[in-house]
Amino acid sequence: MTTSDFTSEAKELDARAGDGFEVRLFWHPATDTVTVSVFDATHEQSFDLVVDPGKALDAFRHPFAYAAFQGIPFAAPLRAQDEESLAA
Repeated sequence: MTTSDFTSEAKELDARAGDGFEVRLFWHPATDTVTVSVFDATHEQSFDLVVDPGKALDAFRHPFAYAAFQGIPFAAPLRAQDEESLAA
């Protein structure tokens, strides 16, 4: 199976977007795995997480915490109050 076959067979279970972030939850029936995909349009960075199916919704809601736990590097998003502090 090629990478494109793997991707085309993925079933999107949920998606959300806001503040320049897109988070998508996928199930891959060919391998019975679940992944969370995150794209940060502001920094043009992305990462994917393979997650335990029993923790999929938690990982979907908190992908940066799961990425940190798995040792996946990313630029931490700024909170609104952090941006205000930088402007002062």
